Amino acid sequence: MAAHVAERLHQALEDGGVLGLATGRTMEPVYAALRQRLLALPKPQRELLLRQWRSFNLDEYVGLGPDHPQSFAAFMQRQLAGPLQIERGSLAIPHGLALDADAEARRYSAAVVAAGGVDLQLLGLGSNGHVGFNEPPCSEAEPCRCLTLSPATRQQNAEAFGGDPAAVPARAITLGTAEILAARRLLLVVTGAAKAGILRRALLEPPCPEVPASWLQRHPRLEVVVDLAAAAQLELS
Repeated sequence: MAAHVAERLHQALEDGGVLGLATGRTMEPVYAALRQRLLALPKPQRELLLRQWRSFNLDEYVGLGPDHPQSFAAFMQRQLAGPLQIERGSLAIPHGLALDADAEARRYSAAVVAAGGVDLQLLGLGSNGHVGFNEPPCSEAEPCRCLTLSPATRQQNAEAFGGDPAAVPARAITLGTAEILAARRLLLVVTGAAKAGILRRALLEPPCPEVPASWLQRHPRLEVVVDLAAAAQLELS
């Protein structure tokens, strides 16, 4: 599954596309497979590809800078930027230490627009149905913004903070459902039995604010990649 997703990302890069990237445990094997693919390329081909790299991450915790090991900037540095030697600035992430988080959200959204938008947006799925950090309830037209994380999301992400949900930052900057749905293609990646129920709601029930990921149904080019455990409740008649 990770190799399949990595192939999609590689092809988008070869086509000169702008990537939308995500973080989290689901993405670690994906990025490992992408590293393997790119590092196996002849050096001149790889260097040309990486010079053209343009990507925007979905989100970042407010209050964590790139030097904090649990920031998403640090995650991307470990997973891709460092091993592949991607140039600074080519892999864009909201600035978690911005003095005005709301202004930073507006700046970040404008940067995506200025880049021509996202060609392929990679997405995970939160246990409460969020994509990015778009917490329920959430309309299909929410902009990039700073918001308060739900207790469910802080619990889901607590493992990276010593298992303590209270240690997870209370706020984050996230691209909104508006920016996500504006991407030309969406690639939703879901793994594990714990996500089976919410994945069924997101894909097979009518779109609603209580399951932000359900708005993805309305995108004309949505690809969903799941493992067998996550797909357990996706029986289609």
